[in-house]
Amino acid sequence: MKALFVHAHFDDYEFVAGGTFELLRRRLGDAFEARVLVCTDCRAGHHELTREETGRVRLAEQTASARAGGYEFRQLQLPDGSVPREACLRVDIPLLAALWKAIRDFEPDYLFCPPIVSDPLVGIHVDHVAVAQAVREVSYMINVPHAFIAEYPADETRSVPVNTPVILNTYDHYQFGRTAHDLAMNVESAFEKIAEMTWCHESQVKEWLPWVGRHRMGVPKSYDHWKEILRERYTIQNRQLGIGSGHAHEVFAVTAWGRVPTFDQIVKDFPEAVPKFSRLKQLRLRLARWSGE
Repeated sequence: MKALFVHAHFDDYEFVAGGTFELLRRRLGDAFEARVLVCTDCRAGHHELTREETGRVRLAEQTASARAGGYEFRQLQLPDGSVPREACLRVDIPLLAALWKAIRDFEPDYLFCPPIVSDPLVGIHVDHVAVAQAVREVSYMINVPHAFIAEYPADETRSVPVNTPVILNTYDHYQFGRTAHDLAMNVESAFEKIAEMTWCHESQVKEWLPWVGRHRMGVPKSYDHWKEILRERYTIQNRQLGIGSGHAHEVFAVTAWGRVPTFDQIVKDFPEAVPKFSRLKQLRLRLARWSGE
């Protein structure tokens, strides 16, 4: 299995899909290939460092997390070679073209990305919204070889088909539990790995997140204290999602943006989905309807 995680910022992956990727890696071993694609330069999220300093520190932290998590990390490059600016991401032709190329180059079986915001009363992060919308808009074009020929010139007389992935939406904490989900994955056995990867982002968890105040988070005094804070985050998330468990869970929704999978395929590929907290019956019916069964 090849899995691609596409999101806006350094540390988005660790908080919403890091446990699931870790369980896939343990189960599939060398047959699992994971790539994390970050779509901004991540230079805006600090209150004391300059943008240049912030980008340098956070890049080093994300690189450390990739080593700890055993996944390949890349930053999205626009057709002109630049990386989009954090806090300024918008859906435009260069962004769509860059995503199109990144997905086609990797050919994942599964692509994980943030959800579209459907409730006008919940909060958003502009970069999260842009990534979600861009993935949705470009998904049909993944196997359209001449979609962005102006940005990425190629021989238009020779076309090779590429794999279109199944696209899953992750949880987005800005939506306070309003995110719909089909699969609730019990990632408790990967909690230590999640804690290790998130702790790599020290400028975030020790400095920026407590300062910005949006996340109601205190300053962790040690790694053990950070694990207590992380545990509380999962407890709150479970409560928001109606998951009556003390274990860490990650949730995903199956979309029809890309390839429509069979129900049996999803159950086989994600056996850690907890039936009690997942919506498997509704998923089976929806996938059957999408497939015309």
